[in-house]
Amino acid sequence: MTNRVESHLTTDLFDFLQRERFVTISTIDYETGGPNVHAISWVFSPNREQIRFALDNRSRIVKNIKQNPLTVLTLITSDTTYSINGNAFIKEENLADVPLKLALVELEVKEVRDVMFYGSKITYGPKFEKTYDLEAATKLDLQVMKAIKKA
Repeated sequence: MTNRVESHLTTDLFDFLQRERFVTISTIDYETGGPNVHAISWVFSPNREQIRFALDNRSRIVKNIKQNPLTVLTLITSDTTYSINGNAFIKEENLADVPLKLALVELEVKEVRDVMFYGSKITYGPKFEKTYDLEAATKLDLQVMKAIKKA
């Protein structure tokens, strides 16, 4: 997708976002007006025009989106890095069937760009592991992803 701008997710990106992934989310800080970046993992795309993600409903991200919906998700795939721009909104203040107080946010995709610098590619994608109780983490991840997909 180098040097192209898309108005929706490509098939490869849609497929990539069918399970939990490491992504960063950039919003406009509600207090400073400057950029605010966080890493998140509970992310899912129900179609090529939307991306949903769950996060603590007390998060600064939630406050930022309520003040200004402009949002960018950045994801690193097996070959490149993408910037996905759009308007986000709080779809649910409290995600049902999850033991934590999580908000469900939906991003309406407006622009997808391959932002990898010229003449390069990603050779090893980011990997992460949960550092707390693995059994509890797995159970929670399943609950959250199921709730995101059902919403």
